[in-house]
Amino acid sequence: MSKGNGESVVHVPAEKSSNPNHSSTKGKGLAAGVATGAAVVGTAKVIKHLRGWKRIVCIFDFLLRLFGAAVLLTAAVTMGTSDQILPFFTHHFQFRATFQDLPALTFFVAANAIACGYLLLSLPFSLISIIRPSIVGARLLLLIADTVMLALTSTGAASAAAIVYLAHVGNRRANWIEICQQFNEFCQQTSGAVVASFAGVLIFIILVIMSALALRHH
Repeated sequence: MSKGNGESVVHVPAEKSSNPNHSSTKGKGLAAGVATGAAVVGTAKVIKHLRGWKRIVCIFDFLLRLFGAAVLLTAAVTMGTSDQILPFFTHHFQFRATFQDLPALTFFVAANAIACGYLLLSLPFSLISIIRPSIVGARLLLLIADTVMLALTSTGAASAAAIVYLAHVGNRRANWIEICQQFNEFCQQTSGAVVASFAGVLIFIILVIMSALALRHH
């Protein structure tokens, strides 16, 4: 306190912070907030990237199903129209080869036709996956159904391949002669149908793998 001209002046000292670590704590909190914000932004970018990747996979899945349906339809029609009659025949007997004479080839036609119909029916579910890549139910349903169709088409293709192989080379131990020397057109059609069906099997394998990968990153 000092006196001058009859007035007194009181000097009050500035208030000091009772917590010496207040400024450092505030700085740490700000740094933590910035780090948290950066982490949120980074996570958002990763999620956006994954959604974009899933949408690309779903579009490829849709196109692959269209192509697979065309391939399996070709296999079924080619086998279903395989019919050849040799030009030489008697009054009571004619030499004819058709897929209906062999149960394995009949099963082949039915299996590929069913698989083709399934792929066409699965297109709406694949389209839903394109619109909403994060949806799990549609992708899981497609994975299960694709696995069943894979088993069906592979069984049909394998059984038909065994018959076509015997038609080409025969089996001397069983006294089965090769018929492709006479029924050349029939053997060409059935062989082409089997090749197309195995291409359909490969497509189903790719579809199953893609669905499994898409579900794995959910």
